[in-house]
Amino acid sequence: MFRWLIVVFLALVLINGFTPWLQKLGFGRLPGDLRFKLFGREFFIPLTTTIILSLVAAAIAKFL
Repeated sequence: MFRWLIVVFLALVLINGFTPWLQKLGFGRLPGDLRFKLFGREFFIPLTTTIILSLVAAAIAKFL
């Protein structure tokens, strides 16, 4: 259980570090990425970006 917590934490740190670079490539602005304002706050739900990055990660894991 503790090992998975470490893996998830490291994955979130890596994703956070690569976010500016991924945004330059167009991730986060794909059709299906939801961005809306509610009660003066902006919310962002990257559905399409998450699916694409998950497929890439699965393909990399399959070949390794």
